[in-house]
Amino acid sequence: MYLTAEKKEQIFAEYGNGKNDTGSPEGQIALFTYRISHLTEHLKKNRKDFNTERSLVLLVGKRRKLLNYLKDKDIERYRSIIAKLGLRK
Repeated sequence: MYLTAEKKEQIFAEYGNGKNDTGSPEGQIALFTYRISHLTEHLKKNRKDFNTERSLVLLVGKRRKLLNYLKDKDIERYRSIIAKLGLRK
């Protein structure tokens, strides 16, 4: 599997408030970004995998909602996570 428990802990430790803080918006955004990049690579190889394409669109929407929430709550945290992950907007 591409996303192991250790990889999740590493993502949450790097971008969240600790490896066990799975609820922080920054950690969730980073996890979604990792999953989105994996699904994007999968779709480059398998163009006709429409179920994965739908999952990718849903993940992008979830990440967008979290980013909008973070932007409304604390603009500095929003700017820092955008810079760390290299996202547009």
